[in-house]
Amino acid sequence: MKSSQSNLSRRNWLGMFATAAVGSGVLASSQALGATPPAPASRIFDVRDYGAKGDGKTLNTKAIQKAIDACNQAQGGMVLIPPGEFLSGTLELKSFVTLHIEAGGKLLGSTKREDYTAGNGVPSGNGNIVFLYAVKADRLSIEGKGTVDGNGLSFYNGKGDNTGPGQNGVGGNFDRPHLLIFYACTNVDIKDVFLTASAYHCVRILQCKHIHFDGVRIYNRVNKNNDGFHFSSCEYVHIANCDVQCQDDACALFGSNRFVTVTNCSFSTRWSIFRFGGGESQNIAISNCLIYDTFGCPIKISAGRASIENLTFSNIIMRNVTGPIGIGFSGASGNNASANAIKKPFIRNIVFNGIRATVAAKPEPHPDIHFDLHTWEGEKNSCITLNAMGEYYLEDISFTDVHIKYAGGGTAEQAAKRDVPRVAAEYFGVWDKAPGGPPAYGLYARNVKGLTLQNVRFEYDQPDARPAMVFDNVQDASIAGFSAQGSPDAELLRFTGSKDILLSAVRVLSPAATFLQVEGAASEGILVDGGDLRKAGKTLALKDGAGEKSVVMRG
Repeated sequence: MKSSQSNLSRRNWLGMFATAAVGSGVLASSQALGATPPAPASRIFDVRDYGAKGDGKTLNTKAIQKAIDACNQAQGGMVLIPPGEFLSGTLELKSFVTLHIEAGGKLLGSTKREDYTAGNGVPSGNGNIVFLYAVKADRLSIEGKGTVDGNGLSFYNGKGDNTGPGQNGVGGNFDRPHLLIFYACTNVDIKDVFLTASAYHCVRILQCKHIHFDGVRIYNRVNKNNDGFHFSSCEYVHIANCDVQCQDDACALFGSNRFVTVTNCSFSTRWSIFRFGGGESQNIAISNCLIYDTFGCPIKISAGRASIENLTFSNIIMRNVTGPIGIGFSGASGNNASANAIKKPFIRNIVFNGIRATVAAKPEPHPDIHFDLHTWEGEKNSCITLNAMGEYYLEDISFTDVHIKYAGGGTAEQAAKRDVPRVAAEYFGVWDKAPGGPPAYGLYARNVKGLTLQNVRFEYDQPDARPAMVFDNVQDASIAGFSAQGSPDAELLRFTGSKDILLSAVRVLSPAATFLQVEGAASEGILVDGGDLRKAGKTLALKDGAGEKSVVMRG
């Protein structure tokens, strides 16, 4: 009897144990309730039974792949990574496979480039060298309290992929492995695992449907272009209870992403958190998120020819950030034009609700990022930027219950700016072209139709010589319950070439030279209905052809 027990493999023994447990507990329970009984527990494919060793030295690529293939051929089961460090190169995950990494278990990427390949069938954009990947897989899972470690510091050579503003990838470093890539997959669940130290992006989800992340932690700060989540043209994506600390975009949504929710997550990065660009990004809800120590714009929507609509950001706390919100829209076809991009592009129906933020004077180094990061001049003294150009407008943008405290320190030279360059690619790119930063400390808006501000409050730590808000060609705006600190040397609000604007219950929180300055002959239909303007030296100034009939002061 003893010898027969010793002949049982770990895989068979665990499978028998799991089946017995289900039969004695869950099965009986479900039958008692009259529910359909579950199928017998899936088989467990322990990678050690295929020759893998968790010593951190043996290259286990072939052994682990054999376990994955066996699980797939059996039409489902669990591939088990037990406690230990299992060194590996590129692995292909497949349909019906659950990769379970136990607490204390680590899937460790090789330090050698020759141990990695491109994912078979993965598109080459942004590189397709990868540690773990899946192509056209269905019902695939990664779970457990263990770790996937890309050993990405081994691939650091000081070069990024050069896909930043104006670089276009020329001379970029693409020959390094991403941690995870899923392409054209459906029904993917990733939960509880710790993903860390990728040589490139951490998680790339490309043209997938029905994707769920829950309880995932990402720490990715060892190499350049260390993104967190990176989605491209996906549908039905749900991210919950995750924590992301990375170096580049934390949750990039490029291309045509639709039906996406992100909730109860925390984020920190050098660059952006929620990054949108191109395609048809529509029907996306982001809520109950904490953003801290983030520079380069936490919420950044930057597009040329795109159709972006129905985005909501609610209950968001930002601490120590720059450029809290930036939306740039050129509407130009440029290199983004395609044969089917016939309709006029748009960005519309964007909601910000329940936002609390503190904005730093300039980006600050992260002590755990070991390489220097360029600081753009336009990132300094930043504000919310809504910037469209030419015949194109941002439409139906609303801010409700928003309270932001800025570092302040803006200058009279910044406040004097009138000719803002027509740049939409990056919010800080606009202010790099107009050296010194934006002319407003709180909100700069150009070419916006249907702008709503309700219960919005702007304050600063240090005196700021700039207006709290500058409108340039803004049409159909409603401002209710707006409060802001002013400057004794500047106007609180400046409207240029803007019309059909209603202001009600506005408060001037500290002395300002002027409450409202209206500029340009095109300005008209501006109504100020009540408010507490006692701390303004004067209530109204008209300049550059603005007529007396353009503004009505009431109450």
